[in-house]
Amino acid sequence: MVRTKSGKTGGKRSALQDVVTREYTIHLHKLVHGRSFKKRAPWAVKSVVDFARKSMGTTDVRVDPKLNQALWARGVKSVPHRIRVKLERTCYIFNLIRNADDLFFTGKRNDEEGAKEKLYTYASHVVVTSVQGGLQTAVVDAE
Repeated sequence: MVRTKSGKTGGKRSALQDVVTREYTIHLHKLVHGRSFKKRAPWAVKSVVDFARKSMGTTDVRVDPKLNQALWARGVKSVPHRIRVKLERTCYIFNLIRNADDLFFTGKRNDEEGAKEKLYTYASHVVVTSVQGGLQTAVVDAE
């Protein structure tokens, strides 16, 4: 049950209202500071997962392979100082995409039918030329 501002309880909250996409800049340099060189890139991946878990409020976080490649691009010990990520909190939503003459149902959903949570977070990399320009957290329209 969800409490409203007046204190009355309403019906159950829809999972579709919780679906949101945001872009964040994560300061990895402070998260891997003091970490031994051979553990910096794995720690950076774990730090991104922890950041996504805290900011989106889901325990199930999935990392895009392109984001993993961006974290590991400079090797195990030279992790990028900052990285721009897009965090998508999604559920059982299907997007209808027309590809050639065939129609495919694609979308991000929790693959396990008996999953405890309907929602999960998908973290992907956003390519920017310079993150020093004061990029703020932004809510992005789902594509």
